[in-house]
Amino acid sequence: MAIGPVQLLVIGFDHPDFHGQIIGELEKLRDSDTVRVIDALAVYKDAGGEIEVEHLSNLTQDEAIELGTKVGALIGLGIEGEEGMEAGAVAGAEAAAGNGVHVFSDEDAWDVLEDIPNDSAAALLLIEHHWAVPLRDAIARAGGFRLSDGFISPLDLVGIGLMTAAEAEALHAMETSATAPAQ
Repeated sequence: MAIGPVQLLVIGFDHPDFHGQIIGELEKLRDSDTVRVIDALAVYKDAGGEIEVEHLSNLTQDEAIELGTKVGALIGLGIEGEEGMEAGAVAGAEAAAGNGVHVFSDEDAWDVLEDIPNDSAAALLLIEHHWAVPLRDAIARAGGFRLSDGFISPLDLVGIGLMTAAEAEALHAMETSATAPAQ
């Protein structure tokens, strides 16, 4: 089976108030074969910047440690404290070197942990986009390749007429505010 494009989402929470709604939406996407969550971690950063990591799944501890290296290898974080961080970084480096792949240079390293404010939490989701496999393959067959990608801010959609300024401001505030209204 071809693996689809993989995306790392890092979503911040000032005061997490989880009631299963995020997992429910991810389950719907998995059931429709739209996306697959390869790995998911919750990272809590205390007021002093100390980090605690928890796996967001129903995996056994052994499976969580093994699969935790997927995100850990990508960003140098493990679920076993400093030892796990080193193991995650080493596993990622060895996998990349073994395949002749150099994922990033020092300048390009994914230091997402620095982006998480102290006294908050973040969910790190490594998501495979199943829906995009045929599109990616068609692009490759046509000789195309990725130059860049990213999410577009709702504020940028106003200029091209896809949203009104009021709609864009409300959506932007919801997406970027720690006090987003509950749906």
